[in-house]
Amino acid sequence: MAPTLPSKKTNRIGLEVIPYKGGKTTLCAGCGHNAISERIIDACFEMGVQPEQVIKLSGIGCSSKSPAYFLQGSHGFNAVHGRMPSVATGAMLANQRLIAIGVSGDGDTGAIGIGQFVHLMRRNLPIIYIIEDNGCYGLTKGQFSPTADLGSKLKGGVVNDLPPIDICALAVELGATFVARSFSGDKKQLSTLMKAALAHRGTVMLDVLSPCVTFNDHEGSTKSYSYVKGHDEPLHELSFVPFFDDIVVEQQPGETQEVQLHDGSKIQLKTVGEDHDPTDKLGSMRLLGESARRGEYATGLLYVEPDKDDFCELLNLVDEPLASLPPERVRPSKQVLDEIMESLR
Repeated sequence: MAPTLPSKKTNRIGLEVIPYKGGKTTLCAGCGHNAISERIIDACFEMGVQPEQVIKLSGIGCSSKSPAYFLQGSHGFNAVHGRMPSVATGAMLANQRLIAIGVSGDGDTGAIGIGQFVHLMRRNLPIIYIIEDNGCYGLTKGQFSPTADLGSKLKGGVVNDLPPIDICALAVELGATFVARSFSGDKKQLSTLMKAALAHRGTVMLDVLSPCVTFNDHEGSTKSYSYVKGHDEPLHELSFVPFFDDIVVEQQPGETQEVQLHDGSKIQLKTVGEDHDPTDKLGSMRLLGESARRGEYATGLLYVEPDKDDFCELLNLVDEPLASLPPERVRPSKQVLDEIMESLR
């Protein structure tokens, strides 16, 4: 009698994990970006995301290679340097039923793409915008990026004399409705944040500290594995309950804070660091400033505003994807155009 093979694990929509994977990575061994791709695969599988419903977007840089390494059956577009937000905006306005996952880097976002980043955050476009943040330009031999900390050293001994851009503080100030920071080496925290991001409707800005093992993992770097591990300041223990697996959790008053997202999913926050309320915008800004002054990275859910209208709702788009509407639904008739012209006389 032939042995019975163990059944393969499937998710809530009946898919195995294979459709959620991508090609073999060509990044350096040990690169934090690969760990981020793994967390995206895990989160999409566990949340039961339909791969064909996802559009992956990127710009230029080591980070922008990452979409090739997850969700092989999804749509994808590799934009030019710093211009991914424009492409993402066009895609989501054409079909708001898509799940947009944008992957950028600290150079792609903080330098050439900073203008587009600013307007993406203030519009609250439905997108998960992931910054794979290593503090350097990995494709061009490790020069300092705009998120490199003051006093950080290159391998050759050059010291950075410019203050960094705090991407998270900028996102909170500009209007993103889900702002978080994590570390590529913290599997549990990053996985939880990624699943919560998939349940959020609006702009998710997830800054992931992702050390560059080739150019920025040495003593003197403030984005190295050893530095981040020693200066990580977790705000809370995170747990996530998706809408399709809602369970009642017994807890003592004051122990856990719960935030409900628009689809009914819940994020549960048990304080382990500062007593931080992620729905307090001013408190989030203050927290980021204070942790930066201490030379620490506050990680976890920094700010969330689950009830704010997203960009598609602000524009009063119809429910059907614009890309699928027939010409007569999107093209004004001659009579309407004549009436418009007459009203302008």
